[in-house]
Amino acid sequence: MSDQSMKLRSPGDIGLIIQQARLAHGMSQTALAENLGMSQRAVSEIESGTPTIYMRKVFDLLQATGVELSAHWEDGDAG
Repeated sequence: MSDQSMKLRSPGDIGLIIQQARLAHGMSQTALAENLGMSQRAVSEIESGTPTIYMRKVFDLLQATGVELSAHWEDGDAG
C-alpha cells in the first residue's frame, strides 16, 4: 500500500482521482454507484471528467483567489 497525492486543477483531475482510488480499492463503477445511490453512468461521467458549468466556475474562482486544491489517498485497502 502506498500514499498517493495530486494537485487538482480541473474537473478532469477530480475524475481521475476518483477513478484511481476506486480501482485501488478493487471497486467497479457499478459497486461504487450502488453504495452512493447513484447511477453507474453518473460515476462514469464524473470519472471521465465531464465538466459542468458549475465546476468550471469553481475552478476559475479558486484560481482567481489563489487557492490550490490537492487530494491524498492510499492505494489499496488497509483492512
